[in-house]
Amino acid sequence: MAIAGSTGFIGSELVRALEARGDDVVRIVRPGAHVHGIEWEPERRRIDAAALEGVDAVVNLAGATVGKRWTAARKRMVRDSRVLGTRTIAAAIAEMKAKPRILVNASAIGYYGDRGTQMLDETSGPGRGFMSDVSQRWEAETVVAADAGVRVVPIRTGLVLDPSGGLLKQMLPFFKMGFGGRLGDGTQYMSWIARDDEVGAIEHVLDGGVSGAVNLTAPNPVTNLEFTRALAGALGRPAFLVVPLLGLSVVYGRELTADLLVSQRVMPRTLVSDGYRFRHPDLDQAFRSMLT
Repeated sequence: MAIAGSTGFIGSELVRALEARGDDVVRIVRPGAHVHGIEWEPERRRIDAAALEGVDAVVNLAGATVGKRWTAARKRMVRDSRVLGTRTIAAAIAEMKAKPRILVNASAIGYYGDRGTQMLDETSGPGRGFMSDVSQRWEAETVVAADAGVRVVPIRTGLVLDPSGGLLKQMLPFFKMGFGGRLGDGTQYMSWIARDDEVGAIEHVLDGGVSGAVNLTAPNPVTNLEFTRALAGALGRPAFLVVPLLGLSVVYGRELTADLLVSQRVMPRTLVSDGYRFRHPDLDQAFRSMLT
């Protein structure tokens, strides 16, 4: 099995889990990386395709970090790292003689855009905005592999939670000091998933037979206010504050701040119907497991 993005927040844990169950994992890495693997340079559309021959599955989780100020250059990096990376891998797979049986390719629930309280599943159409556009273009690049007969699964991932990284790691110091609070009026929906379930769901997809887009979110999305109360409650701290949006705009810029207020109430219909059993379906239980 070959994995791109294997050193990231999700990829590193996926590698650990796959190796623990006995899978042979080869990493897709950039030249000069400190780990051995198949070399690629996605911005040049270059990959050692010969080294990919014979792998059973490919998982592409590569993509530049979204949570930094959205300058024009940063937005281009976010888009190109996803679109060009997927294009490079999908094209290589299509040309292989011994093709993998599956390509699991990262995507995001940003695909759905800002949808308020509307319940969303994999049959819901795309929305508008920068991340929706990126996600649509990201997924479109996988078609080349699908047309070549490979089972393709774009995984539309929500907010991945674990205290060791991601947004939760950034939030914890403030909440531990009692400075946590909701964003705006707190009514926007946050579709989340514990990192254990993110990895478990990817394993489930790899081992199963589903194809097409799959939402990787827990079955109980919450509002920002509910999220704030659950995190504060797990830490035994108050959370009465309201995060000043003006301050966020100064730090992150107006566009990224607006994206933090997007409401996406996403359900994992395909995972549930395919029999995946969530380890952490409820946010309160998830935080207790992670933080106590």
